[in-house]
Amino acid sequence: MKIACVGGGPASLYFSILMKRQDPSCDITVHERNPAGSTYGWGVTYWSGLLDALRRYDPESAAAVRAHSVGWREGVAHVRGSRTVHHGDQGFGIGRHRLLELLAGRARSLGVTVEHQRHVAPDDMPDADLVVAGDGVHSALREAHAGHFGTDVRLGRNRYIWLGTTKVFDAFTFSFQETGHGWIWAYAYAFSGERSTCVVECSPETWTGLGLDRARAADGLALLGKIFAGLLDGHPLIGRDRADGTARWLTFRTLTNRTWSRGNLVLIGDAAHTTHYSVGAGTTLALEDAGCLATALREHPDLRTALARYERQRRSDLLPLQSAARLSAQWYENLPRYIGLPPDEMFALLGQRHSPLLPYLPPRLYYRLDRAAERLEALRRAKRWLGPRLARASRA
Repeated sequence: MKIACVGGGPASLYFSILMKRQDPSCDITVHERNPAGSTYGWGVTYWSGLLDALRRYDPESAAAVRAHSVGWREGVAHVRGSRTVHHGDQGFGIGRHRLLELLAGRARSLGVTVEHQRHVAPDDMPDADLVVAGDGVHSALREAHAGHFGTDVRLGRNRYIWLGTTKVFDAFTFSFQETGHGWIWAYAYAFSGERSTCVVECSPETWTGLGLDRARAADGLALLGKIFAGLLDGHPLIGRDRADGTARWLTFRTLTNRTWSRGNLVLIGDAAHTTHYSVGAGTTLALEDAGCLATALREHPDLRTALARYERQRRSDLLPLQSAARLSAQWYENLPRYIGLPPDEMFALLGQRHSPLLPYLPPRLYYRLDRAAERLEALRRAKRWLGPRLARASRA
């Protein structure tokens, strides 16, 4: 089989690795329009379950990813001068650039051709048995057939900016800061021994009230550095996601598609779906897409059948996480509802933000019920039964 992967992100690279492992005769080329090493972003997160899956698919790349990652088991929240700690599951961070470097190296070692500065236009599709559109949320290949794919994009309410810092955090850290124009908060986590990611988010009213909508890049970073001075311990915030060294404020794009394939063209990763960054699952989902697509192609020799199987399986797998991501985004969009709670209660509800029941109960009542549910099985069952029904009713 001749395969062309358009877009050199984690999904395309990992898919090429898995296809070469299961069928070395495949002729696979990954086309990336940007120069090598120019990737957007800082660090990405993943959890131990992904490592287990990677070890099953390709132990060598799994070992390389783990060796270049940093880990944590604690979540820390800073609110009104207090520090609250939660002990949770093992999490990991790895630099996006390093992850792509590792996957590209593994792909090349197996015989995959990885081309940089190779733009593939919709009217100049590669001659291949299968074309994998891994060209991201703004996928040109998907947009050229938007009517067929049924793409739906919904913009979030809040504004966010993706930054880096030389402060190396030893836990996944939240910092909520009150300003004269409302609350602004940061999610921060290490991805190497020298750097951390720091995502800053706020409501549009706070964004404009602070003047961040019109501030020059350097002035905006200086203001954010002052707001989060206690978090950063004198370390700078860095905005280096574009050639000019600046970072942009964005609104999150939740993207879905009615169908994921058209003939021999199939969508993967962010080209097919996105989930809000606050659940930290984008890279995990891209790699899982790659594994599912490769498995479907191995088990179903007919291309049409394989692509249909891939789409059905991934849609089913995604449903719980898409719901969790939607609820997570809404929790932050309604932060004033929770921020007045005692810090330990607020942090507990931050951890419960994926619950479909939480938006329908007063926060303090939910907190008490959740604590009681830890002791009473009947209450746990009632909570699991009622939450999804309320969520479906609200969307009806």
